[in-house]
Amino acid sequence: MSRYRGSNSAGTAVAVIADIMAVILGLWIVMYLLDANRANDLVQFVHDAANWLAGWSRDLFTFDEDWARVVAGYGLAAVVYLFVGHAIAGRLHRY
Repeated sequence: MSRYRGSNSAGTAVAVIADIMAVILGLWIVMYLLDANRANDLVQFVHDAANWLAGWSRDLFTFDEDWARVVAGYGLAAVVYLFVGHAIAGRLHRY
């Protein structure tokens, strides 16, 4: 029976990590759209973390507008992390 509890804990951990990653990316999108002060330490931290998380999708799209590139690139990463993270969590919860 303890085997099942461990799998549920692992699945929950994966889902929480995916959620945190998506929140960071979403927070950066909101901060960018609201023109947050980039000299602020919190804004800089969120920007750096979002850049690292969305390194693979950050410049994937070439829209003319900067805001559209940010929303599409970082938003895609957030959706992928949520989808993949929760899919893996669901599989872990079954075992």
